[in-house]
Amino acid sequence: MMREKIQIKKIDYLPARQVTFSKRRRGIFKKAGELSVLCDSEVAIIIFSQTGKLFDFSSSSTKDVIARYSSRTGRENSDQPTLDQLQLEKKNKIRLSKELEDKSHKLRQMKGEDLEDLDLDELQKLEKLVKVSLGRVIQTKRNKIMSEIMALEKKGAELIEANNQQRQRMVMLSGGDIGPAAIMELENLNNIGEEGVTSESATNATTCSTNALSLEDDCSDILSLKLGLP
Repeated sequence: MMREKIQIKKIDYLPARQVTFSKRRRGIFKKAGELSVLCDSEVAIIIFSQTGKLFDFSSSSTKDVIARYSSRTGRENSDQPTLDQLQLEKKNKIRLSKELEDKSHKLRQMKGEDLEDLDLDELQKLEKLVKVSLGRVIQTKRNKIMSEIMALEKKGAELIEANNQQRQRMVMLSGGDIGPAAIMELENLNNIGEEGVTSESATNATTCSTNALSLEDDCSDILSLKLGLP
């Protein structure tokens, strides 16, 4: 025989309602105890009857479970901003906006804008401030230029050293017996390292050496013709 389901609604008949309350209360406390034992959990139940009478059940201590619940919900609520915190954030936002506006106004004045509202003393102070700022800019620019000059000098010294090493290597490869053209080429390398001669100057120097050698050959031929040599 199937058990008839009871419709869940308020029981109007008071004696039946009190009996149902007593039975259901004992049943829910029993189920809570079983849940605590089976799942090793802390359970606390508080029930107030219609007449205001208190009934409670706990697997350990009702007060301890309530205190634990209060501390947990208190931390969760503290993560949410309160009205005071929102008002404080609003004040800070207004203050920061005002400071940003003042700084922007001063910056425009240093650029020579919005000067109509300044009196003579304020203009003189602004002039001194601009002069100090300009001096710092000039000093920083000089430091940058000196740093670049030192870097270029260091690079030039490295190039000179590399050219000297190349010259020594060519002398060693030739065994100390080098001709006029090789000597001219070494001089050109040395001049490039020490004086920064361009590639066009080096080409002109090589062309001059070639012309000199051709002129020397022509003179030898003329002398041979005069002497009647074959």
